Amino acid sequence: MKRTDTIAAIATALGESGIGIIRISGEDAVSIADKIYSGKKRLIEADSHTINYGHIFFDEEIIDEVLVMIMKAPRTFTGEDTVEINCHGGILILEKVLHAVLESGARMALPGEFTKRAFLNGKMDLSQAEAVIDIIEAKNELALKAGIRQLNGAVTENIKTIRAQILEQIAFIEAALDDPEHYSLDGYSDKLKKIVKKLYTRIEYLKKSFKDGSIIKEGINTVIIGKPNAGKSSILNLLSRTDRAIVTDIAGTTRDTLTENIKLSGISLNITDTAGIRQTDDVVESIGVQKAIEASNNADLNLVVIDGLLPIDKEDIELLESVKDKNAIILLNKSDKELKLSIEDIKKYSDKDVIIFSAKENIGVDELEDMIKAKFISKEINFNDQVIITNIRHQEIINEVSESLEMCLSSIEEGYEEDFFTIDLLNAYEALGEIIGETVDDDVVNEIFSKFCMGK
Repeated sequence: MKRTDTIAAIATALGESGIGIIRISGEDAVSIADKIYSGKKRLIEADSHTINYGHIFFDEEIIDEVLVMIMKAPRTFTGEDTVEINCHGGILILEKVLHAVLESGARMALPGEFTKRAFLNGKMDLSQAEAVIDIIEAKNELALKAGIRQLNGAVTENIKTIRAQILEQIAFIEAALDDPEHYSLDGYSDKLKKIVKKLYTRIEYLKKSFKDGSIIKEGINTVIIGKPNAGKSSILNLLSRTDRAIVTDIAGTTRDTLTENIKLSGISLNITDTAGIRQTDDVVESIGVQKAIEASNNADLNLVVIDGLLPIDKEDIELLESVKDKNAIILLNKSDKELKLSIEDIKKYSDKDVIIFSAKENIGVDELEDMIKAKFISKEINFNDQVIITNIRHQEIINEVSESLEMCLSSIEEGYEEDFFTIDLLNAYEALGEIIGETVDDDVVNEIFSKFCMGK
């Protein structure tokens, strides 16, 4: 699977900026950069981990004034000789410098190939490599923290500890079966049962942490629903801190769904404003109403907006009934004026939490944030110290491990021979190896790194 050719790519986002970086990695990285570099000292003579001032030229033409960082194996990100050319950040300059590098002997890197080489050269395991893209794509503070913890080996350490304990039991059983004179299995089933139960508890914790992890990483799909003119669009604008949605006194202004990604207390909400739900003969508006109902049905959380200046009516009651079996918070809106409704009035028709709210005066936002956190994030999780599974691939593997350990416990309780135990234990051991890349197929590795951006 290892490749030894030299690769190159633009490592920074394309666009006008102060600095852009061309990354080169491979055994010929330094000599290739040296071919197009002019400075006081040749790059092939430069010490490792030095920054060298000079110019990049090609076809006898100076392309740019640069700083070139030389990093020699093995103390590099990829584990190979690496060069990073820091030039001005214009698109044309970056493309011309990259062209010069490629013409001098490098190959264009595939998406994620630098990180893939770091994995193949043992600089990081597969879960750490996946953390790189999680950090890049983090939408909020908690997602970033979880990604950094994973990159620093928190997941790896946990998985390796569990694997080592499983392997120890497999090795003992096999040794006892091969050499019963020196290794006795008398009473071993009871001991193994206790060990597997502890391992199962650890796996179940990781399994349950994915509920928090997926919310941290992907965000909470939240839908704002209500009658026309209840203040839904004003609430979207308030929470997103933009004038994203059009707000007027005309009922039925919002005809389609409108989604924004916002952050509340470090959590991402993928929040969708919808058309006011009511009976209408307007064809376009009725399509919007249907979309609103569909969005509500698929949401993790419904924010039900009730106009507090109007007495509760049949449409309000139907709206409250529609979220009876859903995760919902009711916002009694327009509390900046004298309300015609109270929380008690709402409670006659719904057992959901109710917040006195005003999109106009920013009333109730803090209470809403606290309520969302309480609903979706486990209180016992410490995001700084504990391991949280955020990756769906990891979660699927952990589910497999959980099943294998359950089957092992079942075999013990039913009194099967010890060699039956090793089958399930080995399955669990091999599956956990897939998380850190010790037992994973090449196709899976290729699929993971294909999702990376160019230059990473």
